[in-house]
Amino acid sequence: MKDKCDTTMALLDTPFSELPLGSVRPEGWLRDQLEIMAEGLTGHLDEFWPDVGPDSGWLGGSGDSWERGPYYLDGLLPLAYLLEDERLKAKVRPWIEWTLSSQQPSGQFGPASNEDWWSRMIMLKVLTQHAEYTGDDRVIPFMTSYFRYQLSALPARPLESWAKARGGENVLSVYWLYERTREPFLLELARLLHAQTIDWSGHYRHFPFLYRQTAFDHRAHVVNVAMSFKEPALRYLLSKDEEHLAAASLGIERVMSYHGQVNGMFSGDEWLAGTHPSQGTELCAVVEYMFTLEHLARITGDGKYGDFLERAAYNALPAAVSPDWKGHQYDQQANQIMCTHAKRNWTENGNDANLFGIEPHFGCCTANMHQGWPKLAARLWMDTADGGFAAVAYAPCRVVSTVGESQVTLVVDTQYPFREVVFIKVKTDRPSEFPLYLRIPAWCEEAGLEVNGRPHALQAERGYARIARVWHDEDALTLRLPMKVVCEPRANGTVGVLRGPLVFAVPIKERWQKHRTYEPYHDWEVYPESPWNYGIRTDGITAREGEIVRQPFSAEQPPVRLSVQARRIPSWTMEMNSAGTPPAGPVASEEPLEKIDLIPYGCARLRISEIPVLKN
Repeated sequence: MKDKCDTTMALLDTPFSELPLGSVRPEGWLRDQLEIMAEGLTGHLDEFWPDVGPDSGWLGGSGDSWERGPYYLDGLLPLAYLLEDERLKAKVRPWIEWTLSSQQPSGQFGPASNEDWWSRMIMLKVLTQHAEYTGDDRVIPFMTSYFRYQLSALPARPLESWAKARGGENVLSVYWLYERTREPFLLELARLLHAQTIDWSGHYRHFPFLYRQTAFDHRAHVVNVAMSFKEPALRYLLSKDEEHLAAASLGIERVMSYHGQVNGMFSGDEWLAGTHPSQGTELCAVVEYMFTLEHLARITGDGKYGDFLERAAYNALPAAVSPDWKGHQYDQQANQIMCTHAKRNWTENGNDANLFGIEPHFGCCTANMHQGWPKLAARLWMDTADGGFAAVAYAPCRVVSTVGESQVTLVVDTQYPFREVVFIKVKTDRPSEFPLYLRIPAWCEEAGLEVNGRPHALQAERGYARIARVWHDEDALTLRLPMKVVCEPRANGTVGVLRGPLVFAVPIKERWQKHRTYEPYHDWEVYPESPWNYGIRTDGITAREGEIVRQPFSAEQPPVRLSVQARRIPSWTMEMNSAGTPPAGPVASEEPLEKIDLIPYGCARLRISEIPVLKN
């Protein structure tokens, strides 16, 4: 496809735009998640893990000088400022100061021992966040100088390897700077970066990876794939070519068709691995896919990306981290019956890849996992092109911004996704006219809205209902998103059981056993202490709500349960230390009929989430 870019023209406007970082602050259960992160790995990793410790190359030391320091900062920095945590801010500052002071006369920056473009792409994302949260006026001239250097250097030293796969991450920062300086050379640089990046648009038009992959290819690497979907959409803002925009949606559709998992993710342990529910998916891919979806929501204004975002964020993300945030998995399985140091049918990863620990398998996830919750919290709501606010995803938060000369605050009080009601209170210092765009999830058939206690009609287009009016202080909206239990067809006649954005699973009683001492948090195996090989009846499923505790993503006290009728399936056994292929259903079983509870996927570290269906 010929790129129709004219570098003298500005970028296309997007339907939504990010509010300045810090405008959206988490509250309720979401703030609890961030505080638990600060108490766990995110708040203490630099104290005991050398790769992000004081000897890091990104602090001037002789240690790791590639991606791990920038990865860690990419989550630690927004966490520190969203929580207004002075201890965490103090951890962030030396990294920022060293990076800014490392710039050479040429414009290049970073550890001299590492010239790779990729690690700098991450640190640029860190610097843009730092500039927005702090107002540091050094960042814009710093990035301007670096991008001039990059434009001059790329023809002779082009993107390669990881940078070639992930060039869209570089473009994000170029666009960020362009929106603030309008320097024409930045669009020239963006065009060059796109040209040197893998042609993801063409790749997804002729997608070749229809089965489990067994050889390395950057286009099949799960984290590259998670980042890749936004690259065609970013290219569209420059090229104005609708085929680029369509490629983002097409890519997700094709990857999910051939490699999708019920948890909202696609397999990849390390490479795309098909739809089998015992194939893993990498935690790095989860948080990068979330970040990608946040940008696709912004660029397209399409509510489906908020649907995709919630499904990954509220299922796959918490499932891969211990409830106390003191251990994580490299790979999680949709059907995960034990987490042990044992041989599994991974495409590439080692035997320790689904332990809960500090650095199971590769340390990239140890460094990168921290961005998931903070970046979601910062982008729950966005500005709209017509001067309003759009709900990209629902969670408790407070949004503070301006409309004209008015100071406007939106207080979002909700226990969603565990409950189906979202309360929004408008606070304004004077009457203000602006629209609110409320996302109506595709799974919700009968959404209802009240404004100040009176019913208000809803009409959704592309996943959003636009509510335009003059708002007064203390105006209140009640959005109801009724959550029906839905059985989503999966392979072999199995089903995924969903209620709203939450996936439900057969929980397996967990026995945590220390595998390796790694002060202060250690590595853990998790063994099953109850049966797992159940089939269920799909009729008569009932929901039962419970208390929402500080850590709702825990098997001990899940916030909602689904009661189902089930039988054991003795013929369904373990294969290569994982749950075997689910038997083709409907399945006959002569075992006693039992009443069991399903719990949210994110609560269950051992689980069956693609569940066989019983014959009546």
